[in-house]
Amino acid sequence: MVNWLSQLQRGRPSVALDVVPILATPGLGLSKETYPLLMNAPTPWTLSRDDFDLEVLLAAKNGTVAVIIPAKNEAATVGAVLEAVKAVPGLVDELIVVDDDSTDDTAVVAEHHGATVVSTSISSGKGNALAVGIGKSTAENLVFLDADVTNTDATFVPRLLQPLFARPEIHLVKGYYERPLLHMPTGGGRVNELAARPILSLLYPGLGEVRQPLAGETALRRSVLDEITLEPTYAVEIGLLIDVATKIGIDAIAQVDLGVRVHRNRPLEELRPMAVQVLRCALERRNH
Repeated sequence: MVNWLSQLQRGRPSVALDVVPILATPGLGLSKETYPLLMNAPTPWTLSRDDFDLEVLLAAKNGTVAVIIPAKNEAATVGAVLEAVKAVPGLVDELIVVDDDSTDDTAVVAEHHGATVVSTSISSGKGNALAVGIGKSTAENLVFLDADVTNTDATFVPRLLQPLFARPEIHLVKGYYERPLLHMPTGGGRVNELAARPILSLLYPGLGEVRQPLAGETALRRSVLDEITLEPTYAVEIGLLIDVATKIGIDAIAQVDLGVRVHRNRPLEELRPMAVQVLRCALERRNH
């Protein structure tokens, strides 16, 4: 297949949102009070690929760890995700898959690969599935992963946990990465780039610098959930991010480079309702 876009016009890696100065320019609808907030807001602690040492991480492990994976009809990919999680001995104490009313063999495959499987009788959204998994866990540190990723790396979980173990003031960690689209090396994550990051930049100073706010690869302290209720839908990720930033502070958030993430790219007609959920969540929290 020939790429019809020129090299300069193709999707770029998701980097710090470089349109913030444009969005914050006086005269574009933002108040004089909002402009300095956007320009001077704190930003999350960002770790590069080189900011990682597995031996140091394992020595610094602090508290029990659960990995929770919501899955709906992911029999083809969930096994490889679980094997990647298990590749680092001694790190993960609980491995839970929430089979969200699948019609395929997701539960069978997950059990075969050593996970504790919790099945729901009705599909009620990603956030609800995560809540079910959390309810089955007693761990002090929680890691969320997506079941449809085809290149989950053995370092995903330890990289996500590193900021939690390194700094007690960090409460939430998001993964970031390049996302291929079809035959292009970047350009995936369309809801992320066209809906989530722009509205965060406009309404929540500093959160526009979170490169993948909708990332399913997330780590957090269980104590965070004492004051936060998870969104039941696909908006669970952006809701959690906003709630931590507003209730604890942006300086309680970190993001880590996971390299490249590959999964199936959904058609546009499936992305629109996802974008609606994300925008609704951000707007409702801003108005409360």
